[in-house]
Formats: sequence, C-alpha cells, structure tokens
Amino acid sequence: FPKSVCSADQTVTTAAPTPSPRTTVAPSPVPLPAPEHGNYTITDGNGTACLLALMGLQLNITHHSNKVMNLQPNRTTASGSCGVPRATLMLSEDLTNLTFAFTLNLTTQKFFLSAVNVSAFWPDMTDWFVEGNGSLNFLQCSVGRSYMCSVEQMLAVVPTFSINTFRLQLQPFNVTANRFAAAEECRVDQENMLIPIIVGAALAGLVLIVLIAYLIGRKRTHAGYQTI
Repeated sequence: FPKSVCSADQTVTTAAPTPSPRTTVAPSPVPLPAPEHGNYTITDGNGTACLLALMGLQLNITHHSNKVMNLQPNRTTASGSCGVPRATLMLSEDLTNLTFAFTLNLTTQKFFLSAVNVSAFWPDMTDWFVEGNGSLNFLQCSVGRSYMCSVEQMLAVVPTFSINTFRLQLQPFNVTANRFAAAEECRVDQENMLIPIIVGAALAGLVLIVLIAYLIGRKRTHAGYQTI
C-alpha cells in the first residue's frame, strides 16, 4: 500500500469551556431517542473521499453521574486524515470532541477501530471530561470492504465512557469512486439473517415429515382394502 497521507479539508474548532444550551443531555435513567444518522466524509487535497462513515452516535458518560448525549450531525464538524496504516476521524459538536483512529493490519489485511479519545464539557459538569483508549480492537473488517452493522452496538471505550452506534457503515481505507465498497456485516446482523433461514428450514422439514407420514398412512390403508 502507498504510504501517502491525505489531510481533511475541514478543521476541528474547540470553543471556550462554557456549557452550550443547545446540547441535549439526559441524566440516566432518562432515555434519549435514537440519534440522527450522520454522513461523514474525509477528503484528500484533490477533494476525493478517502474515509466514509454513516452512523448515529450516542455518547454515555458515567463519571460521578450518568449522562447520555446524542451527537447531532447538522451541528457536527468532521475532520481527519487518511493514510496507511492509520486513518483518523474527528467529530466536534459544541463542547464535545470525539476522535476515532483506525489501523490497518498489513499482515492480516484487516482494519479495525484501534483508539477513541473524547473531551466533553456538558451542562451540569464542573470540569472537562477527558478520556481515551489506544488499545481497542472493534469493528474489524477486511481491507477493500466496508464494515456494516444495522443494529445498535455498544463500544466500551473505558469504564466511564462508552459509545452506542446505530445503523453503522464505515470504510477508512481503500475508498474508490467516493462510495462504499461491498459490506461485511457484523456478527449480530449475520445472526439476525440466519434466524429466518433456520426457521424456514425447520418449517419446511416439518411439512416434509407430515407429507411422508400421510403418504405412508395412505399406502397402508390402501393395502388393507386390497386384503379385504
């Protein structure tokens, strides 16, 4: 793979540490609705997409008290970088900054989410919440494919911070023609697809058993009439 690095044409800006009234934060156990579906694209200097992400994000902080916030795509600024073997996606909304780092394993030819960092200053907070983990192994997928998971997933970054993803599809490497490659679905999606197949096969087997039993019974009845 070439070792060129693509820089985004957007930058992340961090505001002064004053809580924004437009940020909707719900104290646990008050649930928030599912977040809006965001479309985030990182481009190189030529304007060609090099990282694609479609997802709804819900952030959960359990530091001192439980707080939940949905990232709002129409208020979120995306920036990042593309390269091999590492690509980054940075999302900023008001006083919430979230960074995803993806790593490509050149031996296995698979990529994965390797690091997440967050800084947040939400209403009712007395100080910035800053956490991160650079030893993650989430969302693993073959290079040249996109990772997809339609169901909600929970990514436990650190004990005090997690991210729920909704209708996720992403591709941080080998993007061509500004669109996603064929998708590799997450295990939960694959299992959900198998359930109706298994149920259908079981019903078909049951129908076959009943049909065979009926034919055998009919044959025996016919043989009894001939004997008489």
